Amino acid sequence: MDDDKFIFCLEAVPDVDEEITTETVKNLEELAYELGIDSIYKTCDTIEGFEDSINALLYNDLNFKNYEIIYLVMQGEGNSIQLNDYYYSFQEIAEIFEGKLRGKILHFANEKILDLSAEEAQYFLDITGAKAISGYGTTFHKITSSNLDKAFFSLFEEEDNVIAIVEALHQKYYALCKLLDFRLYY
Repeated sequence: MDDDKFIFCLEAVPDVDEEITTETVKNLEELAYELGIDSIYKTCDTIEGFEDSINALLYNDLNFKNYEIIYLVMQGEGNSIQLNDYYYSFQEIAEIFEGKLRGKILHFANEKILDLSAEEAQYFLDITGAKAISGYGTTFHKITSSNLDKAFFSLFEEEDNVIAIVEALHQKYYALCKLLDFRLYY
């Protein structure tokens, strides 16, 4: 990533008013310290908070075009995310992001399994304008995707082509990519 490109991270938490330092925050700090990759970190606990955070990024942050990756750390199922006890489908999320993610990569940590049909993925990409959606096909409670996420993000420093980045990720971290079932929809 060039010096002027960033990661925007949105993490689902039980209560946004409770201040805690999550593993995600620690990993983003490591990315900044070790690799010079800057990020913005926000939390949400409702769909309104999710939408407000994205809208603040879209409409109030003049550097939005510099955010190449939107990193979502939240639970859910194959084609939905979970905020507190409510599930929101990718179709609903696509409508929130409609036309707003041109050239962005939406990356999910392995808190949730990313399991989209070809039609669901294509619909999301067409509606939002995103370049790609990535994530994992398996979730292990003892193994988080954080180290592989950091490796994935660091590869953007050297390359812009998402396919080449994923190939390099598999070459360097094949066993972990296979274990977590890294997935890319583009």
